Amino acid sequence: MAVTLDSAFPARKRRPLVVGSFESPKLSDAKLTRSLFLASHEISSMQPLRFILRRNSLSLIRKVKILASVFDELLLRSQLLLYSQSAQLCFEEMQIVMQRIKSLIDDCSRVSKLWLLLQIDIVAFNFHELVTDLSTVLDILPVHEFDLSDDAQDLISLLRNQCSDSVQFVDARDDALRRKVTETIAGIKHQISPDHSSLIEIFNDLGFTDSASLTDEIQRLEDEIQDQIDDRSKSAAASLIGLVRYSKCVLYGPSTPAPDFRRHQSLSDANIPADFRCPITLELMRDPVVVSTGQTYDRESIDLWIQSGHNTCPKTGQVLKHTSLIPNRALKNLIVLWCRDQKIPFELYGDGGGEPAPCKEAVEFTKMMVSFLIEKLSLADSNGVVFELRALAKSDTVARACIAEAGAIPKLVRYLATECPSLQINAVTTILNLSILEQNKTRIMETEGALNGVIEVLRSGATWEAKANAAATLFSLAGVSAYRRRLGRKARVVSGLVDLAKQGPTSSKRDALVAILNLVAERENVGRFVEAGVMEAAGDAFQELPEEAVAVVEAVVRRGGLMAVSAAFSLIRHLGEVMREGADTTRESAAATLVTMCRKGGSELVAEMAAIPGIERVIWEMIGAGTARGGRKAASLMRYLRRWAAGDTHDTAAETQSIVVPTPSRIFSPVL
Repeated sequence: MAVTLDSAFPARKRRPLVVGSFESPKLSDAKLTRSLFLASHEISSMQPLRFILRRNSLSLIRKVKILASVFDELLLRSQLLLYSQSAQLCFEEMQIVMQRIKSLIDDCSRVSKLWLLLQIDIVAFNFHELVTDLSTVLDILPVHEFDLSDDAQDLISLLRNQCSDSVQFVDARDDALRRKVTETIAGIKHQISPDHSSLIEIFNDLGFTDSASLTDEIQRLEDEIQDQIDDRSKSAAASLIGLVRYSKCVLYGPSTPAPDFRRHQSLSDANIPADFRCPITLELMRDPVVVSTGQTYDRESIDLWIQSGHNTCPKTGQVLKHTSLIPNRALKNLIVLWCRDQKIPFELYGDGGGEPAPCKEAVEFTKMMVSFLIEKLSLADSNGVVFELRALAKSDTVARACIAEAGAIPKLVRYLATECPSLQINAVTTILNLSILEQNKTRIMETEGALNGVIEVLRSGATWEAKANAAATLFSLAGVSAYRRRLGRKARVVSGLVDLAKQGPTSSKRDALVAILNLVAERENVGRFVEAGVMEAAGDAFQELPEEAVAVVEAVVRRGGLMAVSAAFSLIRHLGEVMREGADTTRESAAATLVTMCRKGGSELVAEMAAIPGIERVIWEMIGAGTARGGRKAASLMRYLRRWAAGDTHDTAAETQSIVVPTPSRIFSPVL
């Protein structure tokens, strides 16, 4: 069905475009008069809405201007007057009306113009309701108490008449424009392409005259989707986004990024709060769920953990009483709000608040836009086209599916080897965005040259950003267990990720370490990473990225046997420092790593740990004030230290074989 306004849109997460509730502060007579004087002048100086509801906003602002003239005179007399209770109440009510007027005009000026156009009946009613409320206050206002001049009294009388004669109205021009938009969207549902001249007319009437203004409108509509709490409204906003995206490309052509283009704020650049990271992947949780032990994980990660045959909680090691996953909606809402504050796209999925079922209009707009862009890929100026595909693939699941189904992946592969840095970044990032969709992972892995192209960008990309996004692509592909093994067998993947973790800037190192963390989840991959120098890379990253570095060391030591313990020997002091100064999750991980090393290593390893200044105090602090898991791991470390101090080299939890392992400075035997 076409997007209409048969009924009011439901409530939204943020303040809606409706008259809200406000409270008037309790002020003295003089301060209340001054407050009303300032409020009336502030509203009087506001610009009326330019393209939609202009008459409504202009009429209301003019009425307040008349009132401002009255308050000019009242302010001069406020020190001499003592208001009656009825006058005080009237002014308090008027203060509330003023707040509501300012809020409504502010909201209308900031919101998406297309969204405002669809809600024009509701918003027009809100303007009229405010005029009615103002009229009510004026009718009961005891004007005779204020000893106003004849001119001021005439102004109040004029304003009363204007307010009482006011009727709700929608400008005929606005109504006609709304019909054009809804008819265009309705036509798309039946696969009728919008008329080019009609699109120009619609967007000119709305004040959109270039690609940049349409890009801003898309951002506002994306904010609207986040603000809506029901699928109907989300679908309506999605249809509008499809219309604007398609029109932006058709009317103004693909956007070519400037030579110094930089990616928008991304997860690689953001300082993600520790509580928002999944303990398994250290990535931002998209769909946090709680397991039977009370720990929270990202649904995709813990699902994969359980499907791999594990029956324990990854963080605590406790056996799971059941495998039911309970959505952590409170945490999810906090993550969404944080992402919006950071200007980071957040794709909702999974149980309890995912993407709504895509409406047909939005799907058809996306298909038309993808078809338009794919046809343009053969042109000389392909960078702008690839950039548009990159932005579209970043937007939602429907777009990712449409782009892949249209055969874009083989066409993108040839741009991975380009000498143009911007084009290479756009191409590899588009493939990264496409890989988020599960079925696209298979398409990428099976497309000739795609995987090798991404690997080559990882190893010798033109920029650090291209290399980092190639690493992120490998991380995404490694979400499938079979592909994780396949990627881990490729020496170029292993060496490329380790080299990036050693040499790249901080954001690139993070992408590399997170990809490594995913790949070493397969035990058979661990040895290859150890041989490639992953421990050295992690050690170099301890200062910049302690959480990622410690997580990698823990995963490698846990799955890598004595060879991994030997490689990690030089990091013992680093782990001790993290236990002293790191965040709770990082301290837990460091303690767990040391426990594993003590169990698998030997007395020389425990001696090295005992030589860390103040280590016993750090361990006692973790036992007394750390998290539950951290306390248990710290207690285990204390037992190892006491046995070593007592000369007891036997540990019932140790491995049963004595294997001599070389270290950078010595040879030590495991504790039996």
